[in-house]
Amino acid sequence: MSILRLDQQRQVVKFSEFESDNSIVFKFFDNLKEDQRDESLKRALYIGILALVEDRLSAFFSKTQNELGTQLESLKMTFELKKELFYTGTGKGVVAEQEICDALNQHFQKRGIKDVAELTGTTQGNLPRNKTGDIVCLLNDRQGVRIVIECKFDRSLKLGDVSERDVYMRQTDTAWSQLLEARANRDAKLGIIVFDDALVDPKIKNTFENIGFIDAVGFVAIVDSQRNDYTNLFIAYHLARDIALRAKPVECDPKVLALMLKRIIKDIEGLRSIKRLVDENIANCRSMLSQIEKSMLSIEFTAQFINRFFAEGNLNEKELMNFYLASDLKGQLPAFEDDLASITQ
Repeated sequence: MSILRLDQQRQVVKFSEFESDNSIVFKFFDNLKEDQRDESLKRALYIGILALVEDRLSAFFSKTQNELGTQLESLKMTFELKKELFYTGTGKGVVAEQEICDALNQHFQKRGIKDVAELTGTTQGNLPRNKTGDIVCLLNDRQGVRIVIECKFDRSLKLGDVSERDVYMRQTDTAWSQLLEARANRDAKLGIIVFDDALVDPKIKNTFENIGFIDAVGFVAIVDSQRNDYTNLFIAYHLARDIALRAKPVECDPKVLALMLKRIIKDIEGLRSIKRLVDENIANCRSMLSQIEKSMLSIEFTAQFINRFFAEGNLNEKELMNFYLASDLKGQLPAFEDDLASITQ
């Protein structure tokens, strides 16, 4: 039974249910999201029909039919190898930066925006020996306003939320730190950090999904570089651009700021008073613990002589002298006091 039928009245082509076991076809649609597959099938059909309509292309396909399958399979293997090298190679960051910079400039030209994206490469910025900030975008024909873009195709990079950060732990790069550092290093009004969908920490992916904004820090954009899809970056860039161009300086009244600072200073003094009380309590507790230990040692020491007295009915002169001098008892206290000092320091 034919899988294709024409409706002449409605000028419509109808297809009955069919399937294909071609590995290239399967791989192509398997890499698409479910809601993209129908539209992609229509596009593939349309492009194929256009190719067959053209006699020269049709003849070409006929003459090279045997070679075409081999060429396509070779192309597929080359693509898969390139993708593997990209995700596992050490140079993926450099490749990503160049592709993102090119994509931005093409987008600017297409939209008629007079912005310029430039790679910073190995040049240092404002911070000593610091190269953070991979791409600098100069707005409106280099009028001074800048947006910096940091590319991080690295699954190990964490979000670094300030509310969860322990400043006493060993410091590592985070999305927050890289955004703040890039802005400072490249003297930028706003910053964007770009992650690849296949190379991003799951928590960052779950937090922002596609695009996010960290207040007073910058934007997060997750792109799909293997599909050449930088839509999320373009959206984040336009939002950042509007903020950078429209933001007005905040006028601060020093008197209001001084009023708030006085409250903070008062609270700091209150904390210092509490600390003094705690220090005093520690000293008192240390003294009480020391006295308790002395009494416990003395009771145990005396109990030894009481037991000996009841067992023997008397104590000789040497034993009485030892009981009175209690030299053995004195020797046990320093070790306790050292341990106590180490605990309460």
